Amino acid sequence: MGNKGKIYIVGIGPGRADEMTPAVQKVLGESDAVVGYDYYFQFIGSLLKEGAECIDSGMRQERARAELAFEQAEQGKVTCVISSGDAGIYGMAPLMYEMREERGSDVELEVLPGISAFQEAASLLGAPIGHDLCIISLSDLMTPWATIERRVVAAADADFVTAIYNPKSQKRFWQLERVRELFLKSRSTDTPVGIVRQAGREDQSIIVTTLGEMDTEVVDMFTIVLIGNSQSYLSGNHIITPRGYYREKHEGKEKIGQQIMMESFKTISSLLKRPDVPLDHKWALLHAIHTTADFEMEEIFYSDTNAVSKLYEACHDGKIKTIITDVTMVVSGIRKGALERLGIEAKCYLHDPRIADMTGRLGITRTQAGIRLAVEEHPDALFAFGNAPTALMELAHLIRRGKATPNGIVAAPVGFVNVCESKQMIKPFRAIPKLIIEGRKGGSNLAATLVNAILTFDDAATLKPGRDV
Repeated sequence: MGNKGKIYIVGIGPGRADEMTPAVQKVLGESDAVVGYDYYFQFIGSLLKEGAECIDSGMRQERARAELAFEQAEQGKVTCVISSGDAGIYGMAPLMYEMREERGSDVELEVLPGISAFQEAASLLGAPIGHDLCIISLSDLMTPWATIERRVVAAADADFVTAIYNPKSQKRFWQLERVRELFLKSRSTDTPVGIVRQAGREDQSIIVTTLGEMDTEVVDMFTIVLIGNSQSYLSGNHIITPRGYYREKHEGKEKIGQQIMMESFKTISSLLKRPDVPLDHKWALLHAIHTTADFEMEEIFYSDTNAVSKLYEACHDGKIKTIITDVTMVVSGIRKGALERLGIEAKCYLHDPRIADMTGRLGITRTQAGIRLAVEEHPDALFAFGNAPTALMELAHLIRRGKATPNGIVAAPVGFVNVCESKQMIKPFRAIPKLIIEGRKGGSNLAATLVNAILTFDDAATLKPGRDV
């Protein structure tokens, strides 16, 4: 088959002539035949040359449109296939290339880009697509819903700015609400959302809202929905997504160690499955994940309501003067600068000379003996456990006997024998603020970092950890 013509596959953008590229306008003015969905011809009529044949079809007749275009081109006509927006984004371009292979045709194809609906919508919303983004269509005519839902979850988890095409139709009325539900598992309720209907056309409308307040009932098939990422924010009626993550200027006061820790915390925060937990719980959780690089902490870290903030206030107000630990490694991990700032002493009795006599005489472990001594001298201390479940169990027994009245407990013993049980033993003490690493996991590093979270809770609101690093 000889070369019988050429097909231009063009995107006409929203439809306004001043938003079509000069290349698209030139091709429209030179084409012998123009093929497209009949609704779009109202936007290009003035650009066509005299005598150009307009071949239209209804919605969802893409294959018929493609066949008509090839028939025209194979008669030697310069043919133009039009799509709204960009022809390569949910447009005619892929189908045209597939059909050329199917027909064995040697008609030349050339794609000319146009302004896509998500770009037009973004420009109306301000600057919402300043960082990595993805586009997802909710139409399940050609893609199974299960696949679409997997893509939605992936986009939400990966913190992409996300443009939603085909968000709703008369038959598909529930899918967008499901998307909102899935995004809320990874994004905060105040994540900015832009809803733009008929972008770039006379009857366009714009709504700026949040993921928590978004009303899916105002959306229809002519609407583009843009969901911001974790860094997007509202500025008046505009959505702004910064070009980079956490590019704020440092005041020059933070040392390099603190700057690294700040960046780490912000990265961890952006990856949390449930970012909307209370601030004091989140502050301690970020410390736990930063120390372990283990996101399972999100599932196994427990804190009583307002435990971190209450314990910080007790430290700040001088109610807590001493922190008792089960092993010296916990003391080593507690930041000395924070202790000095608050006038608190951290102590471990494990190497007290009285320990040897007690263990032999009473048949108890060294850590049990250490806790008994500590309770005698500091019954109202903040107690932190990062190793020995027997020490935590000892404290529980002393509390029940009225000999210990801790201001707080950090429970992170680690191991396989009595570890889970020891943590359960302190849960009935509801009046005592508690931070617990559930299950077998724990360690001195975790106990120390949770204490550090308590001592530095005044840095939580600005997310600036590491003042004492």
